[in-house]
Amino acid sequence: MTPTIIQHVTYPNLGWDTAADLYLPPDFNAAKRHPAIVSTHPIGSCKEQTAGNIYAKGLAEKGFVVLVHDASFQGASGGKPRFIEDPSIRVSDIRFAVDYLQSLPYVDENRIGAIGVCGGGAYTIHAGITDHRLRALVSVTGVNYGRLIREGFAQFKPLEFSESMAGMRTAEALGGSRHVVDLLPASVEAGNQAGITDIDVLEATDYYKTARGRQPNGATRQLMSFSSAAMGWDAFLNAEVLLTQPLMVVIGDKAGGFGAFRDGWEIYGRAASKDKHIVVAEGWSHYDLYDKPEPVAIAMTRIVPFFRENL
Repeated sequence: MTPTIIQHVTYPNLGWDTAADLYLPPDFNAAKRHPAIVSTHPIGSCKEQTAGNIYAKGLAEKGFVVLVHDASFQGASGGKPRFIEDPSIRVSDIRFAVDYLQSLPYVDENRIGAIGVCGGGAYTIHAGITDHRLRALVSVTGVNYGRLIREGFAQFKPLEFSESMAGMRTAEALGGSRHVVDLLPASVEAGNQAGITDIDVLEATDYYKTARGRQPNGATRQLMSFSSAAMGWDAFLNAEVLLTQPLMVVIGDKAGGFGAFRDGWEIYGRAASKDKHIVVAEGWSHYDLYDKPEPVAIAMTRIVPFFRENL
């Protein structure tokens, strides 16, 4: 079979350019109009990792045009300072991706959907709540970053964490260095030595810090002094009223500290969508769904017909 075509593209964002990879089907015909999908990467990730080389590639092989972008301030996309993780801008990135797809003559502007992994899954859901150009939504092991930063990142002390970030931001405003942190230990061994037992942290490290998933722009770094923007954010806000598109939520049942299992069931329950589905990959974890063939196959077996039916 002819291999999937990948085109490297850039397009305007708020005040900088977004870098993205456009995955085209093996039998791509520019004279036809195709359904298209925006694929959004996890927090600390990049377009070359799971949202791109697994899900975008897999969907393109099934006939979809798929655009996977680097988040603003991250990867090859523009924006300064670097390594900002601001949920409102991450969702805005998805809207700009839709703009770009709608500008392409071979994309049917009325048949655009979205998929996201981990934090990108919840960003995708929030984008669908607020932008109904997105006709169908898939969240793969999606994590509500607002909840996560108030709980796990803050060690369940959100007020103290907010005050800490305020102090960082003040110090930077007065000329201090940026507070960029690595979200993960340097290796699984280092994590074990530090007493980390949570499977999500250890499995994330195995994915991002080894040849399994490592990519040059998959930095797993965050400008923590700018992360206060997430403290009052909720990926699922107004889902009971505004989330009406067809929705598919994919989770593993081996729950870890990042909370994808609980977030998946929450949004499945809250969504106003009449056509909604939850897919539980039994015996598999959050990071298994990033790239391991068997759980990815469980997901894709449901995702592909879902998009074919709704786009």
